[in-house]
Amino acid sequence: MSWRGKRKDEEVRASDDESETHAPAKKLAKPSESSDESDDIVVCNISKNRRVSVRNWNGKIWIDIREFYVKDGKTLPGKKGISLSVDQWNTLRNHAEGIDKALADLS
Repeated sequence: MSWRGKRKDEEVRASDDESETHAPAKKLAKPSESSDESDDIVVCNISKNRRVSVRNWNGKIWIDIREFYVKDGKTLPGKKGISLSVDQWNTLRNHAEGIDKALADLS
């Protein structure tokens, strides 16, 4: 038997011993939308399913550009999107003129 096979067996036995003494980790529930931790101010709707909002989440302010979807009559945020910190937003905003120029050059 190679040393890899033997070592693997030892690890399995060690993990079996640990499972008897430790309870599995409990999953935390996601906070509800009405939680005080998340305050959203919708700034504008870019399209039917995309919006820009400013939120205070865990004590930090974020500019959120995100797609939303409807499930069971509720509008929920999707995975597609970006959350920018205030510093990142300011950097992007300072480059708006350059972005407009690049758009004009490509049009």
